[in-house]
Amino acid sequence: MTQLKCSANNCMYNDNHLCSKGDITIGGRDAVKPNETCCESFRERTGSMMNAVVGSPSKEVSVRCQATNCDFNEDCKCSAKEIGIGGSNACTCGETECASFDCHCK
Repeated sequence: MTQLKCSANNCMYNDNHLCSKGDITIGGRDAVKPNETCCESFRERTGSMMNAVVGSPSKEVSVRCQATNCDFNEDCKCSAKEIGIGGSNACTCGETECASFDCHCK
């Protein structure tokens, strides 16, 4: 499993930079830069969920990866020991990114 630090503060799964979902999906099939990826599992906290967190936070999560150009993508699973999810003010998954994305197309 991968250690995850999440800065998407508006995500309903973010609890003190830890993910409480248990597994996430990184999108960006043809990405060549981190900002072309996203956390497809992001869900914005709204209404009655503004101060709530869904699930139990964990340092390690299972990461499915659709970013085929990433060095850490091994059979659609992230092999990185640590990754970061960027998007501190994100309101949609498109405003997040895998900050650890490393393109093998350099």
